[in-house]
Amino acid sequence: MEYHNPVLLKETVDGLAIKEDGIYVDVTFGGGGHSKEILSRLGENGKLYAFDQDKDALKNKIDDSRFTLINENFRYINRFLRFYGVKEVDGILGDFGVSSHQFDVAERGFSTRFEADLDMRMNQSNQLSAYHVVNEYSQEDLRDVLLQYGELRAAPAMARVIVETRENGEIKTSEQLKSALKKFLSPKHENKILAQIYQAIRIEVNQEIEALKEFLKQTPEVLKPGGRLSLISYHSLEDRLVKRFMRNGLFEGEPERD
Repeated sequence: MEYHNPVLLKETVDGLAIKEDGIYVDVTFGGGGHSKEILSRLGENGKLYAFDQDKDALKNKIDDSRFTLINENFRYINRFLRFYGVKEVDGILGDFGVSSHQFDVAERGFSTRFEADLDMRMNQSNQLSAYHVVNEYSQEDLRDVLLQYGELRAAPAMARVIVETRENGEIKTSEQLKSALKKFLSPKHENKILAQIYQAIRIEVNQEIEALKEFLKQTPEVLKPGGRLSLISYHSLEDRLVKRFMRNGLFEGEPERD
């Protein structure tokens, strides 16, 4: 299964300061790029546990006795590590957001490049999909999703248009959603605005902010004293959460500077 090479691969793994006999966790396995690099630095007694809720990631499972792949959301990190008899680890790596594979498979509905059904589920067994958000959420809830997770100034008007459009028939595909919102998509900014709309709906579908918060709150308990947390975040919402938590263990307050 085709996955692109992870960005900042060496730098992120370097941040873990790998010990040959250490225990590590890759909470965003994907194509296994980070996990392979970690394994290459571990000795024969080292251990690596990886999480990925996407069943497609199982096809990339690494055949190595030191490696265990857990097909679950990283928000349950403590529960599943304890299931495997692991109380503390030496380091945790996370590369948040959508994998290249998820973006490149049209039918998953993550990319603005393709005509596809509204889906966007990272875990395909989840009930909530982009279709349900777009067609069943109230106007107020849609506004909140687009405003909070997409940081879109036009969120109130966009939510109103979506509700008005679906009164004449369900919005089932990405093209139908784009068509409904076309007056907000100026040629100069179309790609940027579409990306913000998709990001907002995707975050809601996958409860990404809630999952990240739950994960971060567990890391002090999971990490050994002196353990390392090496994280990559892409959009500003994740970035603010991670920086605030790393700085003072809280999620509210002034954004941290780079």
